[in-house]
Amino acid sequence: LNSLLSSSPNFRLYSIDMLASCEYLPQELTECVSESCEVYPIDEDSVPPEVIKVDSRQYEFDLDGWARWDMPTEDYYDTQDVPESFTGYDGSVVWKFIHEKIAFKPSTFVCGSWRRDFNNAISGLHSSISCHILMSIEEKLEDGEGDVDGLVFREEFDRRLGTKEHVENLYFTYLLLLGAVREARHRLLEDCDSNFDGAEDLKHLLSQPIWDESVIDCAAEQMRKHGTKEDDTFWKARMRTRELMRIMNCVQCNKCRLHGKIGVLGLSTALQILLGKSGTGVDRQVISKLHRVELAALLTTTGKLGRAVMFYEDRIKGGGMGGG
Repeated sequence: LNSLLSSSPNFRLYSIDMLASCEYLPQELTECVSESCEVYPIDEDSVPPEVIKVDSRQYEFDLDGWARWDMPTEDYYDTQDVPESFTGYDGSVVWKFIHEKIAFKPSTFVCGSWRRDFNNAISGLHSSISCHILMSIEEKLEDGEGDVDGLVFREEFDRRLGTKEHVENLYFTYLLLLGAVREARHRLLEDCDSNFDGAEDLKHLLSQPIWDESVIDCAAEQMRKHGTKEDDTFWKARMRTRELMRIMNCVQCNKCRLHGKIGVLGLSTALQILLGKSGTGVDRQVISKLHRVELAALLTTTGKLGRAVMFYEDRIKGGGMGGG
């Protein structure tokens, strides 16, 4: 998957609005103080015409659906050029808003609630981002880069991933994304018929036996089971995924905003595939209408979560904890 994501423009290119205003928090119009926060669109000539054509045609969305994304412009960003990394930006205020305002309050649910599952999925996405930041910190420390002076890797690891809940939610969200990719296999294979760059690699990926493993379904089955036990208020979850995308406009590090929006869209697409509008099952009609940018974000976010899980297991089971 990582090879596919790094080689195919179909899954690397995103048209993201970097100028959208924050609607939720009072902010000064200041940029991140670190140069590593900045990203620049690639040359227009570097964007394959078929990507522009598809995106300009696939702009419509379901007003009451799970997913939102920025409307395409001439500005495209390449995730291969600007990988997710440590920039020094402090996003704690945004994450505090997400966990306290967008996530469901614990007082509104009991154990075995889809509301808890939804919160766990958001937490898992947060843990994945933390893992990628830690990967970058570790690499910068090894290279002796100055922007991590004073940081101790073990302390950062414990601060960002120090609780059992953070790690469990990382695995839970990874399984949700894997389950969504499996359910969307036929839709992804339809796109392969257009022979885009990377189509053969995608066909090979989707033919692997891992997609037939029953464990992939456990997270989605749990969420669907919990969804059938409660009243008809699943629209509140759909509304919150849309708000997740909008709160990303409050992120004042452009690299972080880029990857945050891709991650939110990937998670929203997964929930849309696995739960449908009602929260109780897969909607094949919804899957058939998925757009390029949704499928790209789904695969990109799945790849990110996979790398995050591998990183965590390597550091814990392999004992690979570097010093400061």
